[in-house]
Amino acid sequence: SAKDMKHRLGFLLQKSDSCDYSSSQGKKEKIPSSQRVSQEEVRKWADSLENLIHHDRGLAAFRAFLKSEYSEENIEFWVSCEDYKKTKSPAKLSPKARKIYDEFISVQATKEVNLDSCTREKTSHNVLEPTLSCFDEAQRKIFTLMEKDSYRRFLKSPYYLDLVSPPGASCGPEDCKRSHTRTLDCNSNIISQCA
Repeated sequence: SAKDMKHRLGFLLQKSDSCDYSSSQGKKEKIPSSQRVSQEEVRKWADSLENLIHHDRGLAAFRAFLKSEYSEENIEFWVSCEDYKKTKSPAKLSPKARKIYDEFISVQATKEVNLDSCTREKTSHNVLEPTLSCFDEAQRKIFTLMEKDSYRRFLKSPYYLDLVSPPGASCGPEDCKRSHTRTLDCNSNIISQCA
C-alpha cells in the first residue's frame, strides 16, 4: 500500500551509507563498493534502452519505475524471454514456453502484453512446437514499445534523475559528500523496491 511504501522510503532515507538491501531470498546483503553504480554507467543508460536493461541496477530501476506506473508486465515478459532463450534442456522448452504464453500472451493472460493480433497469432503457433526463438518477434515488439514509450518517461522520472547528479553542479567537499550519500541511498532504495 502507499502507506507501507512511504514508511519504507522514510526508513531507507534515514539509513546511513551502508547500502544494505534485501535480496529476493529475504536475507540482508551489503552491496560491495565495486557493485555501486557509477555516474558514468548511469549516464550510459540514457544512450539506449539496451544499455539500461542489460545492467542489473538499470534493470532494477526501470522495473521499479514500471511498477510505479502499473505496467511492469512488459519488462517481466522481456526478462522471461531472455531466461527462456538460455534453456539448455529440450525437454524444458515446452513447459517454459507454455508458462510464458499463459502468463503474457494468451487473451486470458494475467499479465497480458500489448501485441498486435498478427504477432500474437504467430507466437501462439510457435508455442505449439517451441524452439529457443519462438518468442523472438513478440519480444522485439515489446522492446520497441518500451523503447518508444516507457523508457522515454523513465529518463524524465525521479527513478533516473535522482541517480544522475545535475550536470556542472559545483559544490564544496561537504556538499559533494551529501550528494554522493543521497545517490547511494537512492540506489539502495530502488533496488529494495524490486526485491
